[in-house]
Amino acid sequence: MNPQDVNAAPPSVTPSATGKKARRSLWGGGLVALVLLGLVGAAAWHLVRRAHDDQGRDRGPGGRPNVIVTVGQATVRKAELPVIIDALGTVIPATTVTLRPQVSGLLTQVLFTEGQMVSKGQLLARIDPRPFEQTLLQARGNRLRDEAQLEHARVMLERYRTLLAQDAIARQDVDAQAALVKQLEGTVLTDRAQEDMAQLNLDYTRITAPVAGRIGLRMVDAGNLVTSGASGGLGASGDAAGIATITRLAPIDVQFSVPQDRVGDIRAAQGDSAALVVTALDRTRQSVLGKGRFATLDNLVDTATGTVKAKARFDNAGAALFPNQFVNVQLLLRHVAALVVPVTAVRTGPNGDYVYVIDQERKVSLRKVRRGQASVELMAITEGLAEGERVVTEGGDRLQDGMVVQVPGAKDGPRPHRPPRNP
Repeated sequence: MNPQDVNAAPPSVTPSATGKKARRSLWGGGLVALVLLGLVGAAAWHLVRRAHDDQGRDRGPGGRPNVIVTVGQATVRKAELPVIIDALGTVIPATTVTLRPQVSGLLTQVLFTEGQMVSKGQLLARIDPRPFEQTLLQARGNRLRDEAQLEHARVMLERYRTLLAQDAIARQDVDAQAALVKQLEGTVLTDRAQEDMAQLNLDYTRITAPVAGRIGLRMVDAGNLVTSGASGGLGASGDAAGIATITRLAPIDVQFSVPQDRVGDIRAAQGDSAALVVTALDRTRQSVLGKGRFATLDNLVDTATGTVKAKARFDNAGAALFPNQFVNVQLLLRHVAALVVPVTAVRTGPNGDYVYVIDQERKVSLRKVRRGQASVELMAITEGLAEGERVVTEGGDRLQDGMVVQVPGAKDGPRPHRPPRNP
């Protein structure tokens, strides 16, 4: 073999051969892609067709879907339903007293703490008593002087009467002395009244609590000049609002308004019961603030609102009710025996009120009813239902007459018939 042949280069591949191989590879990849695309399309068509067949099988008569809806239920039962009047009320203290000075003077002491509970007769403030003590002494001195003159005039009258009996004095002198005695008796009576007034003014320098209750904020500080209402002016301290205000918290009243159409019911209930129960609730109606007794109705109707004011009294032992607080009031008139269902079971349609009744086969049927008295949770049914029947309370918006429903917690029952699917 020639060495030159061994080192010779391999035969080269022509460009035309390379292009043919590339074209063959491209056609092969396209064919695979087309096959895969066809398989995906067939699978999608199969799924859509199957869903369409299932939808057709899941429809019952009239084209309604045979879907089982889960609903809440309740049993129609007899109960004592309370007849209640709901209203908005305002808490008002049974007694409100504003402490105002009854004499004018310098306020020397304030002996209470803002917000404390005070008892009746408790000393709360002092006014400088010295001017009133001097006035009392002066009135007492005048009384003693006039009483001495009266005593002397009485002694002289007795002597004159003795002389008149002996015919030693003229009757005119006796009558004059008797008139002087009467005059001095009037003077002494006036002196005693002035002394009592001076003593009363001195007592007024001690400002005490006229009622027991909770005292409010202090309006006047010690060191200010205060004046009484009878003096015709106000002190520089601005005591028009008084020194403080005392409110009695126990018992306490709640004032509310009731519709004029319910006045007859309230008066009839008062005749049947010794005391009507009134419940005070908070703003959210979640907490009971207290239970009280209905007190009275006002004597006229408010023509602007068509309501009558009413008042109830509460013991308020726990001080849950606060003056000027807004509360929700429930006035219990009586209890009535009736068939009741939850309020959520009764619905209103174009033809009136209705409920969905669940039979033994768990099929629901629409039934018209007539509602009666209602409370927050229960409603009386006067016509259309019987005791022991089951009604739908939740999920009624998705129901139609004749549908089968599922009740939570119930065993499996009859289900809609479905024909077998095609393999």
